[in-house]
Amino acid sequence: MTPRLQAMREAVRLRRHAGVRQTTVPDVAGECDREDLGWMQRVARLFIRQCQAERPVIEADQRIVFTRTLPAVPAIYAADAWPRQFAGGRAHELGPISNICADWGLVLGQGLQGRRAAARRRREHCANEPETAAFLDSATACIEALLELVGRYAEAATQAGRADLAERLRRVPAEPPETFHDALQALRILHASVWLCGHYHVGLGRFDQYMLPYLERDLTAGRLSIGAAEDLLAEFFISLNRDSDLYPGVQQGDNGQSLMLGGVDRAGRSAVNVLTHMVLRVAGDVNMIDPKINLRVDRDTDLGLLERAAELTKKGLGFPQYSNDDVVIPGLLAHGYRVEDARDYTVAACWEYIIPGRGMDVVNIGAVSFPAAVDQAIRTGLDAGDTFPAILARVRQCIGQQTRERVAEYRHLILPPAPWYSVLMSDCIERGQDLSKGAQYNNFGIHGAGSANAADALTAVKRFVFDEARVQPRLLTAALAYDWKGFEEVREIMASGPRVGNNEEDADTMLRFLFDAFADACESIADNGRGGCVRPGSGSAMYYVWLARGHAGMREPAVGATADGRHQGDFFSSSLAPAPGTRSHGPLSVLQSFATLNYRRICNGGPITLELSDAVFRDRESIGKVAQLVRQFARLGCQQLQLNTLNAETLRAAKAHPELHRNLIVRVWGWSGYFCELGAEYQDHVIARHMHGI
Repeated sequence: MTPRLQAMREAVRLRRHAGVRQTTVPDVAGECDREDLGWMQRVARLFIRQCQAERPVIEADQRIVFTRTLPAVPAIYAADAWPRQFAGGRAHELGPISNICADWGLVLGQGLQGRRAAARRRREHCANEPETAAFLDSATACIEALLELVGRYAEAATQAGRADLAERLRRVPAEPPETFHDALQALRILHASVWLCGHYHVGLGRFDQYMLPYLERDLTAGRLSIGAAEDLLAEFFISLNRDSDLYPGVQQGDNGQSLMLGGVDRAGRSAVNVLTHMVLRVAGDVNMIDPKINLRVDRDTDLGLLERAAELTKKGLGFPQYSNDDVVIPGLLAHGYRVEDARDYTVAACWEYIIPGRGMDVVNIGAVSFPAAVDQAIRTGLDAGDTFPAILARVRQCIGQQTRERVAEYRHLILPPAPWYSVLMSDCIERGQDLSKGAQYNNFGIHGAGSANAADALTAVKRFVFDEARVQPRLLTAALAYDWKGFEEVREIMASGPRVGNNEEDADTMLRFLFDAFADACESIADNGRGGCVRPGSGSAMYYVWLARGHAGMREPAVGATADGRHQGDFFSSSLAPAPGTRSHGPLSVLQSFATLNYRRICNGGPITLELSDAVFRDRESIGKVAQLVRQFARLGCQQLQLNTLNAETLRAAKAHPELHRNLIVRVWGWSGYFCELGAEYQDHVIARHMHGI
């Protein structure tokens, strides 16, 4: 990167931009109360007032502008009135729509003036549709509010003597971009603006697809060189980090700024292009936590592209995360997605699959705790004198019950109106229907958490309690009750069995049983209450910590000691990974274990997670080995892969002396963050993860 960009990156890491932030936000709730506005009008008023209150910030070295100056999103209802909006149903997470992806290509292609014209055309035909009229009027008001804010940015650029920037801002995002620079500037404003009215985890979708025409046009016309384009792209990536401390998440960095590369287009043709490679190169140069990079691959993906991606893995950023088109697309088709849309998939905040512009899927309505189901079945079943098949029946029953409970909790989901987000979706304006009422796809996604520990526990019980009778049933239940204290020999036996991740049939059979039971439970629910299905996933998100140690608001209590030899309070593995402490035979055996799952049925995403020792990358040959590992992942038929590069000694040093390691980045689960900004429990889990060599 150039010295200008290096200085810009350092300024963002030091959060110097915080100095321009205001100390107050508009009193939107009071204003709305005085005017007795409805919910739709309140959300629109929020966006309008936020745009009006923003102060343009243009620094001398910036070529792509927009910096949040408002420190928070104000309430639109008084504290006691907000819960009443969800009477008779429930909210999702913080309330506002989140964790989806706009149709950025559509909005860039039409410009905001084009979207406003579409709203006005639809408005002409809804004289007898007051709800539709209210929505379209609110959407139009939001468009005009953002255009007014951009106009003030253009005026500020003029006053700063930046005629080139002022001219660009007068064109975009009002009009379709003419250049790659235009498109990046428009996207920065459009993307950042979504957060102004409370939406969060705002994905960037298939970036190398919708941005490619603008880059190609410039390269063909000779207006831009590859180097100049990379400088612009680097500045755009840096800008995504400028406001990320304002974005809500479980931890700093959990902000959902994910983008997707590669794969096939809607017609099924290879979509890898010059921008695919450019994004991978530039993300490595920028070396920051945003954007989170995802790469779509298949069994025949070019090794050169995989080697380029491995160079990025070497950086230790925890991305790219890989998705296998050969598996993901058939899985989406099996769950009712049209073939063109299935080919167009991206990811939400972490790994869950969603369709840009067309998906109002709620991809995280909670988790099914496999360890809780297995532990309950083992303790109850052994005390009752069950056979092993009877214990499996108990597991299946508990998984079904948890699944039904998760869906029942969301059967009457209420989503707040989203007039501005609706502008950015594929056909909300054209249908005259707010996004909160649904889109083309309205499915739910549930995580299946703690699968390796649960499968290992079942395997150990089958072998040592039933097949070999080395441990008496009541001795095991007593050992579990006492967290193995005084039962060390029993624990040693139970911990010595076959393990998921070592390509051992006994353990992998139990793993398949758990996910098949989970898929059966989801498929038994014909309608989730929003006209969609329920998609089971193999990810765990934060549940690998919460299910082990408890968390406020969770239905299932923390799981105590488990029959695989795990102590109470020890973490489960994140997503698809061997249980902590497993003596792994190597990364290939891990892939082989998880390749046995039926991913056509398990299509809410959830990666196989492998931690690579940084020693892997000490010679050039290692890049090729990592690329071959990714190819093997695809050819084995696995669904999703996350490769993280770690050095345990460095992590321990960073925990002891954070001031010396403020730029150290790690992958936490489906996102990357600065290690020293994480809570201690997440730091400890990252340090304890098993690291593979190749």
